[in-house]
Amino acid sequence: MISLKSEADLVLYREAGRIAAEVLTLLKAEVKPGANTYDIAKTAEDLIVKKFNAIPSSIGQYGFQFALNSSVNHVVCHGVPSRKEILKDGDIVNLDVTVKKNGWIADTSRMYLFGNPSEDAKKLCQVAYECLYKGIAKVKPGNTVGDIGHAIEKHATRNGFSVVRDYCGHGIGRKMHESPEIAHYGKAGRGVVLKKGMTFTIEPMINQGSPMIEHLADDWTVVTKDRKLSAQWEHTIAVTDNGCEILTLRDEER
Repeated sequence: MISLKSEADLVLYREAGRIAAEVLTLLKAEVKPGANTYDIAKTAEDLIVKKFNAIPSSIGQYGFQFALNSSVNHVVCHGVPSRKEILKDGDIVNLDVTVKKNGWIADTSRMYLFGNPSEDAKKLCQVAYECLYKGIAKVKPGNTVGDIGHAIEKHATRNGFSVVRDYCGHGIGRKMHESPEIAHYGKAGRGVVLKKGMTFTIEPMINQGSPMIEHLADDWTVVTKDRKLSAQWEHTIAVTDNGCEILTLRDEER
């Protein structure tokens, strides 16, 4: 069952989204050569709890222990922070945070590039960002989940990249994972019809090479099967009267 949020719900929900967005922006200062992903995750936890008086909702979820996922280079998603994972010049990093405030959960991620990443890495991250917004542009009442996925897949493949099919966006609200699922590929006009009040994530994972993935032995970390780079950006979206609102929009995007 898909839950539709009222305007009163969204008034409260926007605060969770604003906090999640600001955390990702504040973490820009932490993502640099020599930093380790464990310390970055602890900084995120401190920001969420102490600065914003909110809850890092990924902690304890399915047994996870950190306030964010850190996915470096060929890690597609669900990377586990570690003191041993030291960032180096030219790495590309995805940080994915979830924040609970006023009972509502916001989920968002962004890529961080620093030092001297390769031109290929920069193009991948840019196209992945464009894919997110190609999907967002299709969000309005009467359109379908398939419209979102088709727009994303078309843009990725046109630029020589592939879309991971094993993971998708998801409905979100008082629970982290709700209906509907938002596939990042598909056929236009197919699937669930969008309605005002729906809230969900769009979070395409775009690979440099094959869309195939593998799970590492920690049962969390997902990597590209060919060990080529992967990039992802994510927003939490609310369907409005005639379009959508990005609940996790960062100031740098306005």
